[in-house]
Amino acid sequence: MTVKLDKNTIIFDGVSTLSVPLSLDCGQAFRWSEKEDGVWHGVAFSRAVDISQKDGQLIINGTFDEGDEQLWADYFDLNRDYTSICETLKNDGHLKTAIEAYSGIRILRQDSWEALCSFIISQNNNIPRIKGIIERLCCHFGDDLGNGDFSFPTAGKLASLTVEDLAPLRSGFRAKYIIDAAQKVANGEVDLKKLSYCNIDEAREELVKIKGVGAKVAECTLLYGCGRVDAFPVDVWVRRIMAELYPEGLPECAKGVEGIAQQYLFHWRRNI
Repeated sequence: MTVKLDKNTIIFDGVSTLSVPLSLDCGQAFRWSEKEDGVWHGVAFSRAVDISQKDGQLIINGTFDEGDEQLWADYFDLNRDYTSICETLKNDGHLKTAIEAYSGIRILRQDSWEALCSFIISQNNNIPRIKGIIERLCCHFGDDLGNGDFSFPTAGKLASLTVEDLAPLRSGFRAKYIIDAAQKVANGEVDLKKLSYCNIDEAREELVKIKGVGAKVAECTLLYGCGRVDAFPVDVWVRRIMAELYPEGLPECAKGVEGIAQQYLFHWRRNI
């Protein structure tokens, strides 16, 4: 894989085992939308970008700073060998079916605070409503990036607010959890930076200090916000999968990459 960067475009050439539409729209991120021309528009890391894919190239258009190519390589997990991982996962028949049906899903390495806050919002919720709450959160409390785009508000910004301040979001019971999370992250009681490298059980314990954060939200934060592909979120769909197909647990071929296996199984089971 090679990469070229100029002021307005980053091109990764020779990218394999990546579907931009599947990766951006398989339930792990909530700020992407497809335009009429098939280009995906969204905001990540306070950067508004358009993303497309053609002939093995991943093309990202926006305004960039020096070093942003690594930021986006990390976001799409381009330095992980998904081709090899998927071939190993295909040793299991159900995973083989899921991967062949939805080839190219990669786990996005999102901002850890955004992932935590987004999956707090996702509790007992559906994707259109999650997207709506997050959009209102960013419009009210994020920075204006122009052209109708807003950054995701920082934990520090939200920590100074009250539940009443979040009323325009129409987030219901989740508002008090958002505020608690923001305060604990902003004051250092919960250290998001160490979640990427500490023992995963220690990382789980760190996250459940936050009110309203249980096992599912913790696992989602670790998988989608910290690059912990050994994390394994279990929602209603995954619970059904495990009961129906894996009552004794995931197969050995998924060891160490349980989160990647989960994402394929989740998207497949939800769409069949």
